[in-house]
Amino acid sequence: MTRVSTVDDLATKISAAIMTGELPVGMWLRQEALAETFGVSRQPIREALRQVQASGMVQVFPHRGALVRGPSPRDIREAYLVRSELEGLAAELASANRTPESLERLWRAEEAFRQTAASALEVTLGDDVRGDYGWGHANDMFHYAVLDAADVPVLRRTIEDLHRVVPRNLTWSAIRNRRLLEENVRQHQAVRAAIESGDAAVARAAMAGHIRRSGDLIAEWFEKRQREDGAGSA
Repeated sequence: MTRVSTVDDLATKISAAIMTGELPVGMWLRQEALAETFGVSRQPIREALRQVQASGMVQVFPHRGALVRGPSPRDIREAYLVRSELEGLAAELASANRTPESLERLWRAEEAFRQTAASALEVTLGDDVRGDYGWGHANDMFHYAVLDAADVPVLRRTIEDLHRVVPRNLTWSAIRNRRLLEENVRQHQAVRAAIESGDAAVARAAMAGHIRRSGDLIAEWFEKRQREDGAGSA
């Protein structure tokens, strides 16, 4: 785990570690140990654990620590269902409010995303893509370009809150093969094209479908990982 400095960052890092199994279900999290790991005091750890508890991923017990529960596949799908509606709205508003500057930023973000995906596909092992080559950063650039074009701060904050339930960068774990990664690129292209054309309804549908697809893939990946973990401990 890397060091972080804010409560929100801590909550996101802890949630991501739970999702990937770095902090497995059933593990007790001690504030002292987490504070040492992240290089912070216990106070921000305490606040971050409260945020993670609100998402249902841990249960905090006074004087004992926090017990990792982990999300259920249903939790993941529901979080992404809500996200799909919110980010679909963002794409609709971005289409209606588009400016030459916002479209230029969206073009640059999509191109950066396409290039990072191409870099990842150049180095493969069979059908499995080994490294993300900046995919997570480029993916964030694209989605934030849409949110910035929509220009509704409360919508952005609400979407960011949902990322603490299921961090966006976990999508990479679920799409690490050529077919799904290329599909991901096409979905971004469709969203950008709809926003650029000013077709608000198509932009909303394209973004909502993109987010729901990601949620289904992450839930399926998480279900598979749980089955494999269960088989390994049997």
